[in-house]
Amino acid sequence: MSNHLPAIAVVFTVLLLIFVTWLVGRARGRYGIKAPATTGNEHFERVFRMQMNTVESTVLFLPALWLGTTYGSPLIAGIAGLVWVAARFWYALAYSQAANRRGMAFMLASAAAGAAFAVGCWGLLRVVAGF
Repeated sequence: MSNHLPAIAVVFTVLLLIFVTWLVGRARGRYGIKAPATTGNEHFERVFRMQMNTVESTVLFLPALWLGTTYGSPLIAGIAGLVWVAARFWYALAYSQAANRRGMAFMLASAAAGAAFAVGCWGLLRVVAGF
């Protein structure tokens, strides 16, 4: 089962991206912001920035998860991945409500991505250096 945790984290990451996209679509309708506009209402702008921050974070997270899974430990990387996804869902909900509520979720997600990256780098170093 532990070897499948990273794949499960990827599935939940895709669901997260679908969710934040839906939140932006809903906010466009609620606040009357027609595409391609991304400004015009503070509440919409906050939801839009939450989505963009999530996409930007995902671009860093997925390679870290791959590295951690491939060269480190699928169990540790998978757990870190699931923590990252949970923290990013928390982040999405918190930021959508108020920008100042996102801090703890951001820090937890960052730590989880950092853990996956660190375990991967350590494993790669061990392979390359031969110890």
